[in-house]
Amino acid sequence: MEYTVQKLGELAGVSTRTLRYYDEIGILKPARKNSSGYRIYGQREVDRLQQILFYRELGVDLKSIKKIVTDPAFDGADALKRHRQQLVEKRRQLDLLIMNVEKTISAAEGKSSMADKEKFEGFKQQLIEDNEQQYGQEIREKYGNEEVDKSNARMLNMNEQQYRQFTQLEQEVLAVLREACETGDPSSETAQKAADLHKQWLAFTWPSYSKEAHAGLAQMYVDDERFAAYYNKVHPKAAEFLRDAVHIYTGFKK
Repeated sequence: MEYTVQKLGELAGVSTRTLRYYDEIGILKPARKNSSGYRIYGQREVDRLQQILFYRELGVDLKSIKKIVTDPAFDGADALKRHRQQLVEKRRQLDLLIMNVEKTISAAEGKSSMADKEKFEGFKQQLIEDNEQQYGQEIREKYGNEEVDKSNARMLNMNEQQYRQFTQLEQEVLAVLREACETGDPSSETAQKAADLHKQWLAFTWPSYSKEAHAGLAQMYVDDERFAAYYNKVHPKAAEFLRDAVHIYTGFKK
């Protein structure tokens, strides 16, 4: 069956503007245009749109989705199986948060007690799952399953005060890094403070610290566009600047 852009939009629940934009960026082009110049979509395009919307629901950005679905090796059936697994995991995360809220309500009403550690289990578990989904494969390949599992365990075992310090320190790293980038000098006092704060932040989840691992992680922030995007939100060259600052801090300056 074939669809015009309007009919496909109605079928999928997306706007015609969105479909036109997908055409412009090359992520979903129509099968053809009819004699009147209207976009016409066939079954192949319908299936691709479904895949795109699955990935969007999972929080994947359009640039990454385009790389995935336009890859000649892309397998739709395998992708659907992965989508299912990710959605099941997402449901599990939501169930955990719902259970956490219910426990909190019960404690607030005096019906039960709730340890401080329990109050943050849902958030910490979701943070771990989000990190695994986004960066898990690369991190596990670089550091090994055992080290990553130990790091996740340290996260889950944080008490309320530790978790608060961990999240506050993360924001402090970004704030100081932003300030340091303005100096343009990764060896400056502010830049080295950012590197030291970054080390302190890692210490919350790393079972043990090594300068070599710290320097390697900083390099990965530059090599992997997803990590780079996280740091570059504070400054266009923040990931590279942090890498250079950490390399100086650890003595692994190239």
